Amino acid sequence: MSLSPRRLVLPLSEDVVKQLRAGQVVSLTGILYTARDAAHQRLVDALDNGDELPIDLEGATIYYCGPSPAPPGRPIGAAGPTTSARMDPFAPRLYEAGVKVTIGKGPRSLVVREACRQHTGVYLVATGGAGALLATHIREAQVVAYEDLGPEAIRRLEVEDFPAMIAYDVYGATIFCGEEGLG
Repeated sequence: MSLSPRRLVLPLSEDVVKQLRAGQVVSLTGILYTARDAAHQRLVDALDNGDELPIDLEGATIYYCGPSPAPPGRPIGAAGPTTSARMDPFAPRLYEAGVKVTIGKGPRSLVVREACRQHTGVYLVATGGAGALLATHIREAQVVAYEDLGPEAIRRLEVEDFPAMIAYDVYGATIFCGEEGLG
């Protein structure tokens, strides 16, 4: 097994997602979006009402993050992951709508794991408590939706070599102790 991360360019195709395995270390380059609880609620409400979405979810990567303000000369402040379980009520609907990757920290519900399998998506974990370090992999940040939510607004991030690990794959495998594989 190689210790070097697998380099992935976002957005990911379904074929690439199918190649990923729980426990695999990856390095992400490309575009991802930040979104937390309030933004998730608005996205799901828009989907349920048939309203136009502020971002294209097809193939999207959503990072559960509410970054701090950008210091001078940087595109963003600390940008660490938040606890993913808070997004569990919304995640299956977003995977169904085309999201391929979510990134956060901690284990998820069985419903989310099943959504990953059913809709060919993966869940990645990023290192909690390392928001300042993770921010060094963000080249550009721009609020693209729900500006009134402040730190919880949806931001479009351009990342380079953003480190993460596959926590749940499309085959039901997991990295979390005490959780059995689904397959």
